[in-house]
Amino acid sequence: CLQLMSLVWILLAHHHLAQGDDCSEHCNLAHGSCDQDGKCRCDPGWEGEYCEQCVRMPSCLHGTCHQPWQCICHNGWAGKFCDKDVHICEHNPPCQNGAGCVYDGDGEYSCLCSEGFHGKDCERKTGPCEKAGFPCRNGGQCQDENGFAKNFTCRCLAGFVGALCEEDVDDCLMRPCANGAICQDGINRFSCQCQVGFEGRFCTININDCASHPCKNGAKCYDRINDFDCVCPEGFTGKTCEASAPEPTWVPFYLSANKETVVTGKRVANHSEKASGGGLLKISVKEVVTQRDTGLSESQLVTVLVFGTLTAALVLVTILLMLRNWQRGRRRSNWCQSPSQAARKLQEQECQMGMLNTVMVEPRKTTEL
Repeated sequence: CLQLMSLVWILLAHHHLAQGDDCSEHCNLAHGSCDQDGKCRCDPGWEGEYCEQCVRMPSCLHGTCHQPWQCICHNGWAGKFCDKDVHICEHNPPCQNGAGCVYDGDGEYSCLCSEGFHGKDCERKTGPCEKAGFPCRNGGQCQDENGFAKNFTCRCLAGFVGALCEEDVDDCLMRPCANGAICQDGINRFSCQCQVGFEGRFCTININDCASHPCKNGAKCYDRINDFDCVCPEGFTGKTCEASAPEPTWVPFYLSANKETVVTGKRVANHSEKASGGGLLKISVKEVVTQRDTGLSESQLVTVLVFGTLTAALVLVTILLMLRNWQRGRRRSNWCQSPSQAARKLQEQECQMGMLNTVMVEPRKTTEL
């Protein structure tokens, strides 16, 4: 067994050495190296099984290399990337509209344009844009189908309109700014100059004036527009509740000749105190103007009695007249109901005349009275 294991080990070592010798014999050690597995590892810029090929320049189309990153053009091709046909004027003439092609060397060519045409390949015609001197303004692009259109059109940049792109669009037309902000028009944009107390692109955000915690001594802050209010606890006062509330004082009682000063049962407080803050009371001093004589004078009393007597007399006379007219009408009604056939007609006429006179006379008496 020991001899067998020794033989196997010798065979494996010989095989490994044979592989190493095979890699070193074929691998171009100037452009790579052999690893432990017996494979040829290439240096940057070289490729192939044994690192025998150089890597061409990227984008090299029709070329080869002798050193890494070269682009040596094949026959009939030119240019940095070997992408230009030397015989382009023969294989695929690029010149248009009857123009002649001339090879300039190194893959470059020139076109001899006919009258009225221009451009690299004589593809453009002297059209409306060129005749008008490319009139589009503010960066607008003049379009006339390469000169073959009858008229030109202007393709305007964003923010401009008009036949020649001469008008700037008023971006403030829709009044995007809020809360009294001033809108300033720009080129395809606008900006809002916010009033004090607001911020944001459209001035819609009310700045939180309570963010800096201005209220002191545990007071509660309420945000306003560019302002704040502090609800002070008991014993404090001021805009930010920074001051201690003064002790209440009582106003003495004064009495003048014509005015009486009345002091209510409330305490004196600071004028900046809030109505709902801390339960502090306010004092209000009222001046009550009193009159010495609250009764009527003699002249006023006489006037009231005279007018009262006249009113009562007028009412009494009116009632008497109404009763008299009512009795007179009742008598005539009874007399008009006589049974005599011959006298009835006469009575009817007399009754009608009497009633007519009553109707005509009674209002007159009432009016005269």
